[in-house]
Amino acid sequence: MTVFEEVYMVVGRIPKGKVMTYGTVARLIGNPRMSRVVGYALHVNPDPLQIPCHRVVNRFGEVSSAFAFGGGNRQRELLLSEGVEFDENGRVKKEYFLST
Repeated sequence: MTVFEEVYMVVGRIPKGKVMTYGTVARLIGNPRMSRVVGYALHVNPDPLQIPCHRVVNRFGEVSSAFAFGGGNRQRELLLSEGVEFDENGRVKKEYFLST
């Protein structure tokens, strides 16, 4: 299995209404230093309907301004549609994070 396939497998398991950080995904695939690789893998996501890359945010809970499927506003919309709430600074509230 390639690193990208591992990323897609982990991200595919994030339930609706929850988020994970790039770092958490990297740790779960076995290398906590690969956060940027996780980001790149998600940027070239071949199947965003099955691999919910919108559920991955940075360590501060911020959406990506470079979200490949419509920009940061679209990522935020998708998360809001799943019931994820943001704080006054525009960051995902901590209770929505999976830390597995």
